[in-house]
Amino acid sequence: MLEIFAEKIQINDEIVKKVGSIADENNFEVYVVGGYVRDLLLGKEVKDVDFLVIGEGIKFARIVGKKFGKRVTVYENFRTAMIMLEDRKIEFVGARKESYRRDSRKPIVEDGTLDDDLARRDFTINAIAISINQDDFGKIIDPFNGRRDLVDKIIKTPLDPEKTFDDDPLRMLRAIRFATQLEFKIEERTLEAIKKMKERIEIVSQERITDEFLKIMQAKKPSIGLKLLQETSLMKIILPEVAELEGTEQRTDYHHKDVFQHTCQVVDNLAKVTDDVWLRLAGLFHDIAKPKTKAFKEGVGWTFYGHDILGAKMVRQIFRRLKLPIEKSKYVEKLVRLHLRPMALVDESVTDSAIRRLIVQAGEDLDDLIKLCRADITTRNPKLVEEYSRNYDIVVRKIKEVEEKDRLRAFKSPVDGNEIMQALGLKPGPLVGRLKKAIEEAILEGIIPNEHDAAFEYLMKVKDKIIAEYEEKSKTQENIKN
Repeated sequence: MLEIFAEKIQINDEIVKKVGSIADENNFEVYVVGGYVRDLLLGKEVKDVDFLVIGEGIKFARIVGKKFGKRVTVYENFRTAMIMLEDRKIEFVGARKESYRRDSRKPIVEDGTLDDDLARRDFTINAIAISINQDDFGKIIDPFNGRRDLVDKIIKTPLDPEKTFDDDPLRMLRAIRFATQLEFKIEERTLEAIKKMKERIEIVSQERITDEFLKIMQAKKPSIGLKLLQETSLMKIILPEVAELEGTEQRTDYHHKDVFQHTCQVVDNLAKVTDDVWLRLAGLFHDIAKPKTKAFKEGVGWTFYGHDILGAKMVRQIFRRLKLPIEKSKYVEKLVRLHLRPMALVDESVTDSAIRRLIVQAGEDLDDLIKLCRADITTRNPKLVEEYSRNYDIVVRKIKEVEEKDRLRAFKSPVDGNEIMQALGLKPGPLVGRLKKAIEEAILEGIIPNEHDAAFEYLMKVKDKIIAEYEEKSKTQENIKN
């Protein structure tokens, strides 16, 4: 961390220096603000830059764009402008003050001073400015002691938190997101205001809510945000299915925590091995149906039969509500549906057929499924951890042996529908699908190898029987209709 309480700070960013020179040449008072300053003070890598202009921010942006020879994108509604410089985004906004109507988080904007602009910002750690004009280059303006909060690792609002969240309820989620990303604590008064104002989140668009939630899930330790969402009851509004996991007990011989705490640990375990937010979401949702399938069985304890199947169905509904990409839903559904399967394959009596079916069903996502299963080990008992890990090693070894033998990862019938129709003189229809399915089943059961000639020979052997069964069933259905 730099000399955070110094009056001035050294900035070695050539773009910032050049924009400062342009400001001096054209008599503009300009500051760097927001995340750029926060991350600079934290000693983090900084890329995108926010410039605060006293006066006409868009006019100054156009001057800068001309100097750099770059196109300026203007957002008139927000009174901001943006320039892309290779892989860096620099934005300009004129100093302003804001007021809000209760039914909207869209502010009523007026021209303002530097103090007005810093006061309107969400948190003290984002309400610090640094002058880039030559006379004061590097001078830090910190009216709300944001640097002290950076040192103390605190998230709090510059002004009254209830008013802040009432004006713009999205800031409640942003508080939790920053606390998660930076691994800071939310100041008590600010946290209590979130609990009190939580219902206000309902005026925020689903897209903005989902964007903040995904940023929480992409953090190094997502459980920080998940637990804050639960503590503030925002989870009940955003993801009630996850909120319901708290208090759902599990069998004490396998688990040491309720399903919510277990789920938080699973997500953190995944965060240690993958940046893929969709795999992390699979971890979040893997036990989502446990509250709905919970039952007590004498001599066993709490059971959750079928939670894998029901959970997969719930994933699609959640994705639609959160406006997440449906194509990603299929991936998450698959992992939730299959997350119990690998452990069931540990037994020595398990056949190659069962292994083949898992390989085919998981397909290209098999490695991710194993990652999820390993992350699902959250017991505090080191002997159980060792046992479960060893069991998954056994499953992985079995999978590798069968895969090397049968080449099944991206499995499909070696004899496709077109070849079946041509060989048997059939037209497109359900019968072709049945014949193809018979070949696939024979391969999965180990009756024939995963090879074209063997599959075609098998087709010729069973075609008469399958066609006869199909015709008999069709006649029966026709008779029922009549």
